Amino acid sequence: MRLNQLLEELPAAFNSQVPDWMLGCFRRRCISFANGLSDEQTQVYWLQCGGFTLDLRLPPGPEPLAAKAWADYRADELALIATREGWQADTLWDGKALAWEGGVSLQLHNPWPEPALLQRIGNCMLEFAPSGAYVEDWRLQPPGPGPLVGLRLLEERDDAGHLRHQGGGLIIAGDVAALVRGRAGMVESQGRLPAAVAAAVGQAEQLAALLGCDTALARGDWQQGYQVERSTHPGRACQPLLSLDGFAWDDMASGQLSQECVEAGELLQRRWQLDTWLPDWQPQATTDQAPVAAEWFQRESATLARCLQRLD
Repeated sequence: MRLNQLLEELPAAFNSQVPDWMLGCFRRRCISFANGLSDEQTQVYWLQCGGFTLDLRLPPGPEPLAAKAWADYRADELALIATREGWQADTLWDGKALAWEGGVSLQLHNPWPEPALLQRIGNCMLEFAPSGAYVEDWRLQPPGPGPLVGLRLLEERDDAGHLRHQGGGLIIAGDVAALVRGRAGMVESQGRLPAAVAAAVGQAEQLAALLGCDTALARGDWQQGYQVERSTHPGRACQPLLSLDGFAWDDMASGQLSQECVEAGELLQRRWQLDTWLPDWQPQATTDQAPVAAEWFQRESATLARCLQRLD
């Protein structure tokens, strides 16, 4: 059964670990550092459902690399891949700060160890590092029609039963979707990914293990499916994000789904855990303000409103 058909029989379900204003897809407009420098070019996306975050961070511009076997990539090409970031982690919100724990990541170390001090005004969500190292300006992306769905990926196996991916998740936010799939197992290296990849150039098995965690962002339609726009792995652009067919409830585990589908000619089996299902989700680009603030804006609108536009 297709995922949309399976879930439409279910009432709304929400693992409410974060406030409503944090849900959906956000694009980073800018990060500014304490040294006075800012970055508006890196492509960064944050998708949030009730219980976990998906995050993708890529250099600017289109994908410069073609898809090929890991052993066929040159050292300089692998160096580009090894600096990309994509991860999934559980969210912990205390009313002021958001922290992350667990999950899976392409990088072998945690590049962003600080919790996030968050405030949302309009479609702008500001994230302050408690240390004062940086501030990030995130913008809620206006979604097309569709629900908010969050599924944790428990595992993915091939037709022979071999484990391909373990951990990760899928978030669908209207016409935007992202998928993170973790490595099949632990890697031996305890250092940083670029150094580990540089030492494994030409070694297919080692590179496959090191780069076995992938993240992709896609756009499309809840009914028809989603096509990849950006990914940590080369060659995924314009490819289907994943099949939405072959879903069924697991009668032996509450809230779990099984999936059996064919992708790129290969039979795959996945297990998922439902986190969020909001069929009538409608994110708001506005936030509450005190009456005195609304009165001030109206009173000064001749100057305040003369150049207004929505920044996504």
